[in-house]
Amino acid sequence: MSDLPKPRLRHGVVEVPVHHMRGGTSTGLVIWDRAAPRDLVLREELLRHLMGVPLAGERPGNRQVTGLGRGPATSNKVFFADIETAGDRPRLVSTLAQLAAGHAAIDWSVNCGNMSAALPLWALDTGIASATAGGFEIDIRNTNTGVVTTARMSREADGRFGMAEIPGVDGAFPSVDLFLHAPVGAKTGRLLPTGAVCDTVAGHTVSCVDVAVPMVIAEAAAFGKTAHEAPPALEADAAFMATLREVWTEAGLRMGLARRDGSPMTAEELRRSETIPKVCIVGPPRSGGTIAVRYFTPQTAHGSMAVSGGCCLAAAALIEGSVAHRVAQGLGLPGPAFAEHAVAIENPAGILDATVIARAGETGLEVQSAAYRRSTQILLQGWVPLTRASAELTAALLD
Repeated sequence: MSDLPKPRLRHGVVEVPVHHMRGGTSTGLVIWDRAAPRDLVLREELLRHLMGVPLAGERPGNRQVTGLGRGPATSNKVFFADIETAGDRPRLVSTLAQLAAGHAAIDWSVNCGNMSAALPLWALDTGIASATAGGFEIDIRNTNTGVVTTARMSREADGRFGMAEIPGVDGAFPSVDLFLHAPVGAKTGRLLPTGAVCDTVAGHTVSCVDVAVPMVIAEAAAFGKTAHEAPPALEADAAFMATLREVWTEAGLRMGLARRDGSPMTAEELRRSETIPKVCIVGPPRSGGTIAVRYFTPQTAHGSMAVSGGCCLAAAALIEGSVAHRVAQGLGLPGPAFAEHAVAIENPAGILDATVIARAGETGLEVQSAAYRRSTQILLQGWVPLTRASAELTAALLD
């Protein structure tokens, strides 16, 4: 690992090595954790320079022309990654920073299932891990949530990767299968954070479920929607978005969602949150799937479906009486033995196929793991000059 590039001084400006990558339908950066400052304040300054967000305060309408971020939350993600030993095998360890175009605040509270697909390819490309012909498998421990994922890639004798096409991405790219182990209670410690299968929140019946990510699930028809609308049309409906915001804010309070330091989030923090809780509206499928969804991150409508949210929704559809279960079609309930349950989720980009290994336990649904397939690619690898880096950041990077 000593051969991995570290920040350097060139033409009087500090430069940072990064991989600009796509994982699933998200894009962002992957950075070797040891190449970044230990101090959180300086690490966050680094992120703001790299992604082109305000260094302080807010700047509505910011186009991020000075950095590598691009508008929506799905294109403002940065993973810090390294390798550790777990038992007798290497394991990647990842920490996600979620940025937003219009303000300086950075969210460290969640993982990203889509961008996680970029991590095994990053590890192979940097040489931090190696693969033999036939396949490559590595565990990924996410520090934001504590969830451990197993990533699998196939590789031919000539070095080429197995390829996959996924909804929302044009063409075939290196395929990554991701398995989430013990994903229940990623943020709250419970499958049903409020203790109920359904709650009435801000006048709407919702199911609050925490599998890989905490999510608020509401029936589209209750908002006068179908869950088949184009995402821009939903975002343009100001009254709908205002109502949805009140739903996720109150639901987040009831779920007991917390900041990274464990202290409870306030209503205002939830109202402005770019990451938790996720929220979706669901309806009956129209194209042969199990359930239709429109997913929010929560401030913006997702152009497809986040895979962590997909795993959560798939598990929710297996909970008898939940909002998702009520509208799902062709899906049986789990029995007493662990078995695979396939859930096809219709979204704006096509169908996301999720698999949940679950059973009906004495106290409710028990989820062993959830799996999904993504593709990934390296968009660019190189050095980013930090023209406006503070003296403190420059010193920390070159230390």
